[in-house]
Amino acid sequence: MMYDDLLARSFSKHDQKRLGYGAFLGCLLIALSFCTVFKPYLGPLPVLNLKLSMGAGFKMLIIRDTSSSPPHSAEKNTSSSPPHSAEKNTSSSPPHLAENNTSSSLPHLAENNTSSPLPHLAENNTSSSQETAKAAEMVTEKIEPVTEKTEPAVTKKTEPVVKKMEPLCNVMEPRGDICEINGDVRIQGTSSSISLVSSQMGILPEEKNNSWSIRPYARKGDRTAMSHVTEWSVKLVSSHEEIPQCNKIHSVPAIVFSQGGYTGNHFHDFTDVLIPLFLTSRQYNGEVQFLVTDRRPFWIAKFRTILQTLSRYELIDIDREKEVHCFPRVVVGLKRNLKEMSIDSSKYSYSMGDFREFLRNTYSLKKTKAVKLRNGQRRRPRLLIISRRRSRSFTNVGEITKLARSLGYKVYVMEATMDVPKFAEMVNSCDVLMGVHGAGLANIVFLPKNAILIQVVPFGGFEWLATYDFGEPSKDMNIHYLEYKISKEESSLIQQYPLDDVVLRDPYTIQKQGWLRFKSVYLDKQNVKIDVNRFRPTLLEALELLHQ
Repeated sequence: MMYDDLLARSFSKHDQKRLGYGAFLGCLLIALSFCTVFKPYLGPLPVLNLKLSMGAGFKMLIIRDTSSSPPHSAEKNTSSSPPHSAEKNTSSSPPHLAENNTSSSLPHLAENNTSSPLPHLAENNTSSSQETAKAAEMVTEKIEPVTEKTEPAVTKKTEPVVKKMEPLCNVMEPRGDICEINGDVRIQGTSSSISLVSSQMGILPEEKNNSWSIRPYARKGDRTAMSHVTEWSVKLVSSHEEIPQCNKIHSVPAIVFSQGGYTGNHFHDFTDVLIPLFLTSRQYNGEVQFLVTDRRPFWIAKFRTILQTLSRYELIDIDREKEVHCFPRVVVGLKRNLKEMSIDSSKYSYSMGDFREFLRNTYSLKKTKAVKLRNGQRRRPRLLIISRRRSRSFTNVGEITKLARSLGYKVYVMEATMDVPKFAEMVNSCDVLMGVHGAGLANIVFLPKNAILIQVVPFGGFEWLATYDFGEPSKDMNIHYLEYKISKEESSLIQQYPLDDVVLRDPYTIQKQGWLRFKSVYLDKQNVKIDVNRFRPTLLEALELLHQ
């Protein structure tokens, strides 16, 4: 009897332990089910997306915080927020819970979701309390909150990306082609070739052709000028190709420009080379190397002061260089405004005012403004008459000087010379500059502000050319512009041709025969004898402008 009592008590204790364990597990599962079912209404409580792996226990996947979104229906919510979807969801949104899951107290991912990058939970959860505890430990260690709209990270196969680069050269500019090249640039002077070495095989130019032929002179379209300019080859090459090896490596950018074309003519010196060179190089503040092609020693000597101000480095005659020069950046050609002797400040970061200030500082020119005359003052404005030895010269400069002095001018007569610093100083000291249409009038760049240019226009229909070359540019320089058109009687051509000759009777017929024909008659053969009585009002008008 005693044995039966002991056995009954033993079974009773064993049953009590089993019942206790079962009750503990049941409570835990009920608690987890409660959290899951009522999660949308519990505010900030996160949903744990867990994966059941047979023999490995639970592994935490991601925490999704939806506390900022309003409560949703647990079964069939079709909005864009995180409520659960149907069992077979193929969208790219985060994993959802199964609609009719009754096998486990933990939320499950859809069994057949093939679009989500995250692993799915097993449909039938039969793990023990030990596995549940292990999963809880992993959750404690790896929880990372994310915002509502954060998408799960998607791992995609990396594919090679072929990038495209802009063309090295711009051939659409009306005044001159220009190449701006950055990278490993190698220049061979004797072969007139420039190569940009690309180590990235995926980089390709926009155009099929990866080479350009460039004449680095800013008067594109003028066949006569461009025929005296060396053509350079610019090309993009890959590192696997045979490329020239560097002999001299430079740390500063380089600018390649030509001294061919019309250089030597004072007007073209400025409008074709010096102003474009200023536009292209001024940004480097002297830290730039000039590479000259079609070198003309007299031109370098004439403008040495300007060249040395724009670049701190000795100019290189690149045509004679047998060694390969390498640069981090090279500009081939010069930036050029469409209009003559001008800079479009809306297109470039500089203006003609900036260029004139640059010249004033370069040549240490003292006078910044023309004299302002006041009634009763005896101060005499300075008039400079530019004389010419050959064509378009004044044949009665003495009479002109006498007239001007009688009106109150202090008169100087001088021919433009190769000594640019000296002549620049002379022009800068004057208030009025006068001359027949020609290259010498390009010296207006040295005049002070509010000074006056009087352009004497020869006979032959020069009005359009006179205005284009000097009339319009003077406005950009803050210079007053006056024009005096000579009559047929003031031209020396009446002594060379009969009055009924087409040269005197119809100059436009000569113009139609081409520039060379026009130039040979009206520029090369014509001198001017001013009618001082007819010219007097022009000098008086200049005085009135100085009183303003």
